[in-house]
Amino acid sequence: MDDEEEIYKENILDHYKNPRNKKELKKCTIKHKETNIICGDEITIYIQIEKNKIKDIAFTGNGCAISQASISMLTEKIKGMPIKEVRKITKENIIKMLGIPLSFVRTKCALLSLKTVLRGIENEKAWNYWFTCRSKRNRDN
Repeated sequence: MDDEEEIYKENILDHYKNPRNKKELKKCTIKHKETNIICGDEITIYIQIEKNKIKDIAFTGNGCAISQASISMLTEKIKGMPIKEVRKITKENIIKMLGIPLSFVRTKCALLSLKTVLRGIENEKAWNYWFTCRSKRNRDN
């Protein structure tokens, strides 16, 4: 492992041992949970949206160092970011953020963070659409 990979490895261990934003948000717009059945990782995200931006984000859960460091790093990265920009984050962005080579199984661990955030946002969007349409129908009747 070269010096750069060693620095990234230390950063991952730091985020695992001292996770950022690991707490439950009582006032959140989105709460969503995903699991990685391959190794048992679990992440629940709590997102507070205001004016189409992530005002606050937190997570709870447990799992391997890669999954927990990934969500810790991702919460730091997207806090304050517009939702439309969060939707543009890719698998490659997460792998680059972690900065170390990952096996297929470890890639699943790393991407659980992004999967949880994006599915949470999409589920909220779907719920808001359903609720808006239903409320409109009730007003029209």
